[in-house]
Amino acid sequence: MALVQAERAATLLRGLVPGLATRTVPTTTSGDTWPGPLADAGGKALFVKEVDRRLQLGEVDVAVHCLKDVPGDRPLPEGLVTAATLPRDDVHDVLLAPDASPVTTLDDLPAGAAVATGAVRRRAQLLALRPDLRVVDVRGAVATRLEKLDGLRPVLDADAMVLARAGLMRLGLTGRIRRVFPLDEVLPAVGAGVLTVQCRADDEAVIALLHRADDPRTHAEATAERAMLHGLRGHCGSPVAGHCTTDENGQLTLRAAVFTPDGTRTARASLHATSRNDAAALGTRVCEALLTQGARTIIDAP
Repeated sequence: MALVQAERAATLLRGLVPGLATRTVPTTTSGDTWPGPLADAGGKALFVKEVDRRLQLGEVDVAVHCLKDVPGDRPLPEGLVTAATLPRDDVHDVLLAPDASPVTTLDDLPAGAAVATGAVRRRAQLLALRPDLRVVDVRGAVATRLEKLDGLRPVLDADAMVLARAGLMRLGLTGRIRRVFPLDEVLPAVGAGVLTVQCRADDEAVIALLHRADDPRTHAEATAERAMLHGLRGHCGSPVAGHCTTDENGQLTLRAAVFTPDGTRTARASLHATSRNDAAALGTRVCEALLTQGARTIIDAP
């Protein structure tokens, strides 16, 4: 997945500067190899810290990250900046099932069925829809997760799985999708479908190049979502969801929600802003609206 995402950024840059030479530098991160819950080993920073370190040391010139994997409760590492936000991909979560399974929706699953996911946000929303489900944790690359689901490697005790549609699209695996969850059923992660490109803060030439690849619409939407997440002090163990959209008149709408891990309590908010310049303020206002509904208590629930 990381190589596909890096190549997407490289292709975009080569389109801006014909003849530009690029080289992809594969990096295995702790998040790729850690088998347990992210919160037990440092959170989502596991997916980015080794890449960021290589950028700080000058071993690479740019780093491509899934925005949803960039921690929202801490600043970027010293000396680094986000110089481009690439056009957003699909934000929906989707249901998958073993190859031989007839399951096409959650309603097809029997009482007490097991559904696999690695996200506390998905877990909470699945349990809100079907409190009888048994949600089991799964980690690893998308292909590895699918092999586990199909029983081709250490068998995963699950009747279905929930993943991000964007990742399946990037890997050409959309044929595995049984159902796309509407946003009113499963609200996506903050930064879902967004790739960001970072570089060193003192590398003016690279910053200038990356700025040309920045998508203003996605940049504004991501800014609103991240401002909300930062205000909530959200991290990988926080069941927080948020999705900002832009209508044809340029108005931003940010929908957000926080959940208890079992999905029994929820706070929701949806507000608007008339200009991209107000994106950060919109995120702050949505955060405040959630906090007035007891979001802090909900997030901190055991």
